[in-house]
Amino acid sequence: MNKHHILYCGDTSLDSAAAYLAGLMTLWNWDFTYISSDRRLGHENVPANCSLFIFSDYPAAQADAQLQNQIIEQVRSGAGLLMIGGWESYHGLGGNWDGTPIGNALPVEISQNDDRRNCDQPVFARPTATKHPVTDGLPWSTRPPLIGGFNRFSPRLDALTILEAVLFNAQFDGDTLRCQKQTAEPLLVVGREGAGRTAALATDVAPHWIGPMVDWGTERVTACAVGAGDVEVGNLYADFFRSVLSWTGQFA
Repeated sequence: MNKHHILYCGDTSLDSAAAYLAGLMTLWNWDFTYISSDRRLGHENVPANCSLFIFSDYPAAQADAQLQNQIIEQVRSGAGLLMIGGWESYHGLGGNWDGTPIGNALPVEISQNDDRRNCDQPVFARPTATKHPVTDGLPWSTRPPLIGGFNRFSPRLDALTILEAVLFNAQFDGDTLRCQKQTAEPLLVVGREGAGRTAALATDVAPHWIGPMVDWGTERVTACAVGAGDVEVGNLYADFFRSVLSWTGQFA
């Protein structure tokens, strides 16, 4: 086993949405344990010394409060905690993480109501004015990525918003496309829980919410996890998620 180990829960299954993140982690030679969205998380599935816990489209009902508290104890001792958006993330449609030990440890306030935002107009991912290792070095200004949806949440007072979703209204006026900014919502918020780092990403890692961002970059990256099919993504998409995971898990 490598120095770092990851517990990855959700994104349906390895033969569907989970193939994206699992494929990339396999490409990077990172050790991980995968739990599908329909499988209950048991104590036997949680490594004793986990470096990073990822919950993505994984309902809170699949992990009891006692087990969640044990995970949070690992986070307070230095492990990372990352939640990625989706219909079963945050409150969502059956996620119901609000008021749970894991939900309370995240750097955001989770709604008690449906927080899904599906967007049929342009939504750009853009860093805030705060410089951060996760967002540094990527061409946000010269090649801004688009997403298709996200969960709405509010940053906690002691958290830091480093990425926002900027919503536009777009209309054609003859051959001219006119875009007008409507609003901006938190997209990536980071914080601390004891010695561990926490992060909340509002959009998904896999289609459909990640939208065109899955192809962000001019180069193609192909990856495949054991038990999953090949996925092909943009190189900047891969770089971004590697930065999110490695920063949260304190791999570097």
